[in-house]
Amino acid sequence: MDELNNLKDITYTITDLKKAFLNELEMLDILELEMDLNVKEEITKKIPLFQKKIANLELFILLNGDYDKNNCILEIHSGAGGTEACDWANMLYRMYIRYLDSHSFKYQIISYLEGEEAGIKSVSLKVEGLYAYGYLKSEKGVHRLIRLSPFDANNKRHTSFASIDVIPEFQEVNDINIDEKDLKIDVYRSSGAGGQHVNTTDSAVRITHLPTKIVVSCQNQRSQIQNREEAMKMLKSKLKLLEIEKRNQKLDAIKGVNMNIEFGSQIRSYVMHPYSMVKDHRTNFETSNVVSVLNGNIDDFIGSYLKMNVNI
Repeated sequence: MDELNNLKDITYTITDLKKAFLNELEMLDILELEMDLNVKEEITKKIPLFQKKIANLELFILLNGDYDKNNCILEIHSGAGGTEACDWANMLYRMYIRYLDSHSFKYQIISYLEGEEAGIKSVSLKVEGLYAYGYLKSEKGVHRLIRLSPFDANNKRHTSFASIDVIPEFQEVNDINIDEKDLKIDVYRSSGAGGQHVNTTDSAVRITHLPTKIVVSCQNQRSQIQNREEAMKMLKSKLKLLEIEKRNQKLDAIKGVNMNIEFGSQIRSYVMHPYSMVKDHRTNFETSNVVSVLNGNIDDFIGSYLKMNVNI
């Protein structure tokens, strides 16, 4: 039903856009006969609106991957660098929360591990909404921050890294068989951002799949049993993704290329000193408005990635 409603919305948008566009063309014809500065100004003001609607339609057309319509798991992991890296991971977390809020995606925290002094070591979000994976898959990879450190008494420039992983939520994972002997299961007390995300009992579950070294964790459910079930679903989704990649013999088909969280592996750089710039190294799209990007305005980066990887 969500997909049907979305298609109806797209159809209505195209129809309304066509009517509005034809109406403006008629007004332009009238202006050729008799110039009216007020009418000209009104038409000029509408141009950015038309451009934005057309850009949104372009993105929708580009979302044609096998799993683009699915919900997804968004994971943020701090890289090496202690407090600096944890703070950078927290900045990215804030950026994605603002993006999700502005695009009406629903989300819930699955696991949350705080940094020792500040920020976060890792956080996992379940993102729900049509085309959640399609939009967010472009964010998979290593993100680099260059800035004057607020944690350095000498105010020196620091470089920090964090990695983003995006996994589609598969509708069916029962075909993934896991041997219990291949699992290492740890139970611990939850930590979180506060409120409903904190569980005061030892009910959080971390599962390590020994053959692949994949680690998943869940702490948002009320009981250890529920957290284990949710963690197993995540593990099966990750294993299914690996299976698909192996079958297709191309690691970047669904998930993107795996990278170490270090120099030379970043997909995007956020430079705050000595100049301001955010640049995606895959598409070469860049902007000098770092503050806007960190406030969740990443649509242009997502759009440039989808255009580069169009699959028609």
